[in-house]
Amino acid sequence: MQRDVTSRVMLTIDETADLVFAIAVSAQHPGAAESFTATLDGAPVEWTALADAHGGRLHRMTVAPGELVVEYSASVEGIAAPLPAEESELLAYGRPSRYAESDTLAPTAAAEFAGITDPAELLAAISSWVGTRLAYVSGSSLPTDGAVRTLLNRQGVCRDYAHLCVALLRASGVPARLVSVYAPGLDPMDFHAVAEAWVEGAWRVVDATTLAPRDTLVRIATGRDAADTAFLNVLSGRADLVEMEVTAVADVLPDDDVTRLVSIR
Repeated sequence: MQRDVTSRVMLTIDETADLVFAIAVSAQHPGAAESFTATLDGAPVEWTALADAHGGRLHRMTVAPGELVVEYSASVEGIAAPLPAEESELLAYGRPSRYAESDTLAPTAAAEFAGITDPAELLAAISSWVGTRLAYVSGSSLPTDGAVRTLLNRQGVCRDYAHLCVALLRASGVPARLVSVYAPGLDPMDFHAVAEAWVEGAWRVVDATTLAPRDTLVRIATGRDAADTAFLNVLSGRADLVEMEVTAVADVLPDDDVTRLVSIR
């Protein structure tokens, strides 16, 4: 399978800023032909490439005031090997985190899913439960909203769906984490967020939005929740997002079945 992805981010820098972008495809996808450029008022900006967890790749730069444009493109061919997991990682992804309050949602998970013992059935049940209880509404959530607030509001966007899935999975005893991805077939097109659960010796995708085929996803960043996977972190200074454009296409858009175990490859 061939997948072609692009992203273009335009920012207004009002005060010299230390920025970290997470928009490059993960090293899990070896041999990707790619390009990364950054310009400030048309002039090239220097950046540093950094390795992140689980093959994630970051680009850090210090930028003076002006208009910053960051552009990325990649062509991914073939299927990459699944990511392994160490015991310490599984422990970390079984604990509550900032946006996935699994301790608070433990009674909900016990009431809804306690009788389900088959792992694949549990993933499908949680995905369907979240998908039928939330309404996908663009702009309906705040950047600080976690799984509990999402459930109370009964609406959100992809990261909110993913956070609620992660929290319920952890509360059910299944290690889970958040992944930012390029998602061919997504409509409207944007960066996408899904959950991953450790089941039967591999990380399996859970996407309660069902907005894109899981087989086509291209991994970007992986972590406990959105705090670890945001496409942009402003570490200091001030930068305002002006415009963002994302594309992702695949030569094949397969059908998806939420009851099937799927890994990002």
